[in-house]
Amino acid sequence: MNDPLASLPGYVLRRASAAALAGLNRRLTPLGLRHVDASLLLVVHARPGITQSEAGRQLDIQRANMVPIVARLEARGLLDRRRADGRSQGLYLSEEGEVVCAGVRDAVDTHERLLFEALPIKLRGHALDVLTALWQAAEAVDG
Repeated sequence: MNDPLASLPGYVLRRASAAALAGLNRRLTPLGLRHVDASLLLVVHARPGITQSEAGRQLDIQRANMVPIVARLEARGLLDRRRADGRSQGLYLSEEGEVVCAGVRDAVDTHERLLFEALPIKLRGHALDVLTALWQAAEAVDG
């Protein structure tokens, strides 16, 4: 089938992203998580005490969308909120959250390794640089 949009970098990037996230979500299913949950757990693991708004900015998730994500992970006992200052609460992984986060890291590492191994060898060394450049270009054009 001839795809008339296949020559458009933005379209190809979106399709690649959708396919990669679908595969990652399949790997995260046994943990009862989706990629957005996993991303937040990884960010909190890397930056204990990060506020919900800081995490949302880092992950480019709107405030209104962060609320149910944090609530869901907190209800599962994976995240704890602790008062950081007058109004802010820091996010921390619970003991269970640390265990699940290790499983997330394994799932992500496996997925990323298999994804890059599926690339032609000659492209592997440049893939991340090209994707990063496209991301920065898109932000510059739309920003």
